[in-house]
Amino acid sequence: MAIGKWLAAALLGSVLAGCSLVPKDGPTGTAVEGQATSAVASEEKVEYAYVKLGARSAEVSNRATIADGGSFASLGSSGSSGSDIRFAVGDLITITIFEAQAGGLFIPSEAGSRAGNFVQLPTQQVDASGNIEVPYAGAVRVAGRTAKEVGAGIASRLSTRAIEPQVVVSLAERRGNELAVLGEVNAPLRFAIDPGGVRVLSAIARAGGPRNASHETTVTIQRKGVTARARMSTIVRNPALNVLLQPGDVVYVSREQKVFMAFGATPSPGSIGGTNNRRFSFDDDRVTLAEAVAKAGGLASERADPKYVFVYRAEHTRTLDHMGVDTRPFGTRVVPTVYSLDWGSPEAMFVANVFYMRDKDIVFVSDHPSVDFVKFFSIVRSVTGPASDIGTTVSNVRSAGQ
Repeated sequence: MAIGKWLAAALLGSVLAGCSLVPKDGPTGTAVEGQATSAVASEEKVEYAYVKLGARSAEVSNRATIADGGSFASLGSSGSSGSDIRFAVGDLITITIFEAQAGGLFIPSEAGSRAGNFVQLPTQQVDASGNIEVPYAGAVRVAGRTAKEVGAGIASRLSTRAIEPQVVVSLAERRGNELAVLGEVNAPLRFAIDPGGVRVLSAIARAGGPRNASHETTVTIQRKGVTARARMSTIVRNPALNVLLQPGDVVYVSREQKVFMAFGATPSPGSIGGTNNRRFSFDDDRVTLAEAVAKAGGLASERADPKYVFVYRAEHTRTLDHMGVDTRPFGTRVVPTVYSLDWGSPEAMFVANVFYMRDKDIVFVSDHPSVDFVKFFSIVRSVTGPASDIGTTVSNVRSAGQ
C-alpha cells in the first residue's frame, strides 16, 4: 500500500504542477502570458451598476425596452398627402383654360364655331428645369408647386389678354416624386407617390411585403441625408410610426435577428433539443427572462445557485435614475448594468415573466459555492483512484509472490 500512496502523491503533484502528463489542446494561459516578448498590464476596471430585480425595476426597464424599437422622428416633417403633393420633373400635366365668354384669347367670337367656353392644351412633361410652356404665358414654373398654385399663376399671366380666365391644372401621369423600396422584400421596386400619399407599411406591401417575420425585420428610411430606423413590429404596434413618405425617400428593409446569450449553470450545449450553442434568437418581438431561461434549458439543479441569476446589459442612465440608482459616478450616458434575481424567492417567477429581454443581453446563472469543492474532489479522485488501483495490484502481486 505504501507504493500506491507514493504513486498517488506523485501523480497528484504532477497534475498540480502542470506536468505534461495531462494532455492539452493548446498552450496554457500561464505559458502564453509568461513567454510574451512584450506585455502591457492593464489595471482598468469596468465599472457597473448592480440592480436587484423586482416589480418596480422591471417596469422601469420595460418602458425603455419598448421604446427601444426605433423612431422616425429624426426625419423631420412627415410626407405629404392629397393636395400637398407637388409636381416634379418628369410628370405629365394637362391644362384646361376657361374664358367667361366668346371673343377672347382662346374662344372665337363667331357663334357656333366651337362648343364650350374652354380649351384644353396638349399634355406636357415637366422639363429638366421644372417648367412647362403655356401659349401667351411663356415658361411657367411647375416643379415644387401644387396644381392650385400653378393654375393661379397661369391665370394671372393671361388676365390681361383673356376674358376672366380660369385655369384647371391636373396630373395626367406621375413620373416624378418617386421613392424606392429595397432590401428584404419580395419585389423591390421604385414607384411614384400616389396623389393621396403613401405610408411606410403601404409602400412595403406594394413591394411584395417583407421576406421575414416582423420582429426580425428593421425598416430604414433615408431622407435628404438623414437616416432613421425602426423595427417593423414596432411600427405595427404604434400607428404613429407608419409615417407618410416623401418624394426621394429610400425605404430599406433588412433582417436583423435579436439574440441573447446564456452562460453559467445551465444545461450543457447540445443537451436541450439539440441546440449546440449558447446563443439564442428571439421567437417574438418581446421575450421575457423566464422564456429566455426556459429556452436555455433552465437551471442545472446539480450546479446552479438559484439565488444569483444575472442579466448583463448596457442601460441608459435615465432609466437607472428612475430606479433610484446614483449614476453620477459613471459620467456616461450608458452604464454597464447587472440585474440580479433570486430565482428561489416566491415572487421570482412573476418578475421573470414580465421582465423583457433586449438584443445582446447576457444571462448568467452562478454556480453554487459547493461546486468548486465537488470539482476539486473529482480531480483528486480521478488521480488517486487509478493510483490506488495500481498500489492494490502491486500489493496483490507481492502477496502472490510470497
